[in-house]
Amino acid sequence: MKKLLEIGIAGALAAGLSLAAFAQGNATNEVGTAHAHALMAQNAKTLAEAHAHLQHVVNCLVGPKGMGFDSKAEDPCKGQGNGAIPDSMSNQALHSKLQAALSDAQTGLKSDSLDGVHQDAGKAAATLQDTGSPAKKASGGYSW
Repeated sequence: MKKLLEIGIAGALAAGLSLAAFAQGNATNEVGTAHAHALMAQNAKTLAEAHAHLQHVVNCLVGPKGMGFDSKAEDPCKGQGNGAIPDSMSNQALHSKLQAALSDAQTGLKSDSLDGVHQDAGKAAATLQDTGSPAKKASGGYSW
């Protein structure tokens, strides 16, 4: 009986760790997608295009249940997880960086200047890149 209890507890712990690793994997995918859209916003030719891509960044970071999610905008992270920020709750360093990137993206969404949006998108992209995002720095990226 004691052996069955030990096996049950070990199984429950393993399942919990697997779920945490799965959530972290989701965050990695969502961060990569958010990073790509931050770069697209940084290189956008129009204010509307830049704002659209920054909203994609916000949607990927906060997830469909998060504050700032716009269901009318595309959700390029649909099916990847619950949003990079909610999916990174177990990793405080990553969580903090994602909050900073979210702040930059939200600032860019409020800007009426294409140059200002490019700067904020560049900051968000650099922060997301610093998280270990698998996306690569695009040509002309991050100069602000």
